[in-house]
Amino acid sequence: MIEQYTLVNTYLPWFFPLFTFLLGACIGSFLNVCIYRIPVGQSVVFPGSHCACGVPIPWYHNIPVLSWLILRGKARCCGRRFSCRYPVIEAFTAVVFLLCWVSFRDAGLGKAAGGMVFAAILICATVIDLDHMIIPDRFTIGGFAVGLALSCIGPSMHGFVEGPYVLDMIRGFSTALIGGFVGSALVLWIGLFAEAVLRREAMGFGDVKFLGAIGAFCGWQGAVFSVFGGAVIGTVGVLLFLPFRALTRGARSEPKPDPSNEDNGDGGEGSEDGEEVTNGDALIGRHIPFGPMLALAGLLYFLFFETRVDEYFAGITWMLYSL
Repeated sequence: MIEQYTLVNTYLPWFFPLFTFLLGACIGSFLNVCIYRIPVGQSVVFPGSHCACGVPIPWYHNIPVLSWLILRGKARCCGRRFSCRYPVIEAFTAVVFLLCWVSFRDAGLGKAAGGMVFAAILICATVIDLDHMIIPDRFTIGGFAVGLALSCIGPSMHGFVEGPYVLDMIRGFSTALIGGFVGSALVLWIGLFAEAVLRREAMGFGDVKFLGAIGAFCGWQGAVFSVFGGAVIGTVGVLLFLPFRALTRGARSEPKPDPSNEDNGDGGEGSEDGEEVTNGDALIGRHIPFGPMLALAGLLYFLFFETRVDEYFAGITWMLYSL
């Protein structure tokens, strides 16, 4: 098997990167199905892909990314528009799968495959949390269980490749278990402290379970990084949104009176200053899902920052124990 892989990689160096990219696009298409159906309790297998009008979508109109571009974002059967989110998720998944292969092909198949599974879980959980403010248990508890299993089967996901395989399996499993417990406990206590200070719920329990899944794939260092990295990402996102919100609010024209009602002098139900309340205005001061921020920070750690972050924590540990 190793000889065949080496042979293919020598004479066809583009084969495995192309394969992982196409695999990621196909998985991204399936993730779109999961994102739409799982929150409403529908099966992700039956029925097959179909248009909103009920007509089944043939396979040649369901090719990831390409079909959306060829059909110009419209259904062939009825002309309904398909959201551009579908090809974006497919393309993003394909790129992340390719990054996993390019980054970890020398670290062992377990690392690359684990990264692909991890990315698929993060993408589904992120979009569902943005849409419904929930993270289903199959991505939190299920993700934790999958992380434990993959860490045991492929201990190279946590860097254990040199010792006896059985010993590496135990090390990988224990690393994932500790990472899941540390991550869940950390975000739980942060949420409880914030709730005590703010006197209202500050963090959903789904985020607690979700960070446990992230810790199973990334270890305790990745879980800690995801909490504080997610907080930084959220803060930056809000700070970037505030000027945009001010500009759009200032540029919004005054509402025109309804010609069918000459006495229409108020701004509509639920508005105090004559302006219609929009989702953009309601964002500040309301619940903002923390799951997408945790997911982005966890993905950044897994793909780019693992070595630096682990060295940073190792340095802090050495300083503490050397005092």
